[in-house]
Amino acid sequence: MTKWVYGFGDGRSEGAADMRNLLGGKGANLAEMSNLGLPVPPGFTITTEVCTWFETHGQSYPDGLAGQVEAALSEVGRITGRRFGDTVNPLLVSVRSGARVSMPGMMDTVLNLGLNDATVPALAEAAGDPRFAYDSYRRFIQMYSDVVLGLDHHAFEEILEDYKNEHDLALDTDLTAEAWQEVIAGYKKLVEDELGKPFPQDPAEQLWGAIGAVFLSWESARAVTYRRLHDIPNDWGTAVNVQAMVFGNMGQSSATGVAFTRNPSTGEKALYGEFLINAQGEDVVAGIRTPQDITEAARIAAGSDALSLEKAMPEAFAEFVGICDKLEAHYRDMQDLEFTIERGRLWMLQTRSGKRTAKAALKIAVDMADEGLITPTEAVMRVDPAALDQLLHPMIDPKATRDILGTGLPASPGAASGEIVFSSDEAEEAKNAGRKVILVRVETSPEDIHGMHAAEGILTLRGGMTSHAAVVARGMGKPCVSGAGALRIDARVGTLSVAGRKLQRGERITIDGTSGQVLVGEVDMLQPEMSGEFARLMEWADAERRMKVRTNAETPADARAARGFGAEGIGLCRTEHMFFDGERIVAVREMILSDSEEGRRAALAKLLPMQRGDFTELFEIMQGLPVTIRLLDPPLHEFLPHTDEEIAEVAAVMGVDAELLRQRALELSEFNPMLGHRGCRLLVSYPEIAEMQARAIFEGAVAAAASTGAPVTPEIMVPLVGVKAELDLVRARIDAMAKAVSQEAGVAIEYQVGTMIELPRACLRAGEIAGAAEFFSFGTNDLTQTTFGISRDDAASFLGAYQRLGVIERDPFVSIDQDGVGELVRIGAERGRAARPGLKLGICGEHGGDPASIAFCESVGLDYVSCSPFRVPIARLAAAQSALKAKSA
Repeated sequence: MTKWVYGFGDGRSEGAADMRNLLGGKGANLAEMSNLGLPVPPGFTITTEVCTWFETHGQSYPDGLAGQVEAALSEVGRITGRRFGDTVNPLLVSVRSGARVSMPGMMDTVLNLGLNDATVPALAEAAGDPRFAYDSYRRFIQMYSDVVLGLDHHAFEEILEDYKNEHDLALDTDLTAEAWQEVIAGYKKLVEDELGKPFPQDPAEQLWGAIGAVFLSWESARAVTYRRLHDIPNDWGTAVNVQAMVFGNMGQSSATGVAFTRNPSTGEKALYGEFLINAQGEDVVAGIRTPQDITEAARIAAGSDALSLEKAMPEAFAEFVGICDKLEAHYRDMQDLEFTIERGRLWMLQTRSGKRTAKAALKIAVDMADEGLITPTEAVMRVDPAALDQLLHPMIDPKATRDILGTGLPASPGAASGEIVFSSDEAEEAKNAGRKVILVRVETSPEDIHGMHAAEGILTLRGGMTSHAAVVARGMGKPCVSGAGALRIDARVGTLSVAGRKLQRGERITIDGTSGQVLVGEVDMLQPEMSGEFARLMEWADAERRMKVRTNAETPADARAARGFGAEGIGLCRTEHMFFDGERIVAVREMILSDSEEGRRAALAKLLPMQRGDFTELFEIMQGLPVTIRLLDPPLHEFLPHTDEEIAEVAAVMGVDAELLRQRALELSEFNPMLGHRGCRLLVSYPEIAEMQARAIFEGAVAAAASTGAPVTPEIMVPLVGVKAELDLVRARIDAMAKAVSQEAGVAIEYQVGTMIELPRACLRAGEIAGAAEFFSFGTNDLTQTTFGISRDDAASFLGAYQRLGVIERDPFVSIDQDGVGELVRIGAERGRAARPGLKLGICGEHGGDPASIAFCESVGLDYVSCSPFRVPIARLAAAQSALKAKSA
């Protein structure tokens, strides 16, 4: 019989840390902590395989599961000395999700399960505290009704708030047992009014309802969105962990908290976390009460008057510190821990590798390597390349004037400016409209995941450093300020106010996630610099990677930035991007609209010195590093004049009638310009264009070599080749121009000619094309378009739906489609190198900065990837990780 349930507790378990695929991360780590002899409340894990069964069998359960759950529940009762559903000594349990990878707040949890009208008096008597028992019961009703019965939790909060207002009570802890019984009566009436039946009293019904709700939450909108944003496969499923309850709300000797073994924002080696006395775990992250610092040092730094755990419960604190050290050493990584102290006794509820900012990830990885916990190679593998993007975000200029609206907690570092919006839907709409926003909320919930993704940063009025907003923002690499309690939101009229100041929806603010400040208006920013741990990790990464990393750049600013980020040359200089300014666009339009070679050459003569200067400067910046220059590849519609004013301007320059020019523009317009007269087709039709650009490249190379002393070997790339004869024709013009410039300058010119492989036919006929090319650069943006037959400019309107429906896993323009586009790349690489051994191969589409695509490039054996300047560090690290994985495979 298949084993669906794995027990743990009492110093042993049926699982272990390496079983996370089956038990989920939480279940595997609970098992491991039990095996380590740590104080873990006993429980059991229902495997991820049950989730898969549940989803594929009409939300039903496999045979044998019920019996295994009953047996495991009895064992938990034996260990605790209690019995599930017993009216004298009841066992209460928590029901939690647990996927393979951490998905904080995305799936559902139910606490205090097993309470009903009959068991709550027994809990009150056993605890000697009726107030605690009825507080626990009301929490269970509210949570179960929300998670399992589908009722809005705000309706329950309104009942509680109304009661507190009527009786002039400020905090939940002010309510007596009798008060809680009145609130519970209101809760139960709400359930019966809304559902037409009473709140379930049968503990077994409660348990299976909660188990089903956890499995269903795997497909909740927020969980699906989170998986899409973090590339988590839909078929992994989640486990369910059922665990004996321990209570942090049993009076002043009880507490609950969340902690990290190192600071998840900075990486500092210091215990970091928050706790609450007389509370349950949800209270800490929900922002309902202001949490207290765990360590005395953190309390002093925060200027708090509330007792730290170190001072309030010194014995439990000392035991907790020892467990933190043990777990970090065991897992060899920073741990995120949940704990409860029940009447002075410490219980560990969870450990997992903690979410952290990129800055913290770098510091922790390098520090742990220095401490000998891990090797430098392991440190390279510990940092998510995509997360490095966080370090490249702007920070507020120290010289900038700060008009401080308010201050909260520095929950996630970095800074961002944008318009104020008060809902996630507003944020998403603004993002789609091209506007930058700051999402401002009282507190965020998992339902806000899409708005948090769309916003530049997040500001919340409630919540601590481990609140939902803080954890999710850090994972996304977005600035966040939480707990800005002095601010007030009136979402109905759309205002954010404090101390007489009022800002309207749509006004701009800046948040500083490093200091916790909220500033009025847009503030000057500075770009960060790579140094310290970043530089050391990159040095280790560079020692491991095989592929070179180049940049896509055609401006001096981009080229210099890329060099600063470690680019090893330019892999794509898009020359058409050099022609959109002022007099250049007029000259290009003059060239395109001329109906004679003489007219085109006259226009090109104006562009030659501009191009020569462009290339000279790029060669000088690169100091002898390779520079791949793509010849003109403009879809003509991007350059044709469209307005009367533009047509008149070009007509005046050319000395022709504007109406005749308008007719010429109409003749050149195309129904599908992306598949039209562009790339090498334009160069074959008008070879004078290739001649002008080749001359500018060679003259620029001669000039740069003379000025820098570094030899320049330009790589000239002919775009959109599908037939070898196209490349032959254009190459003949390039070779002739190289000879001419060499004779004129009196120097030998070294150069290479290659092509951009961006058509399926080019991949299939790569063996022929390689006969005329020293290098191939796969242009995977266009190759994806031509393979799928979809436009990257328009595909966003339906690709999102395709991902939600499971038609595709990822946007193929973001991460390369390895099965289709990738197979064409493999074919092109193999056939090209078979015909020309040593053929240089690279990739220069946007995929060159995507870690998953870089791993694919490693598997194909490409020589380099090329990406935008600010993604160069990401590519360097991803290339190193890909090489290391290939070695260990």
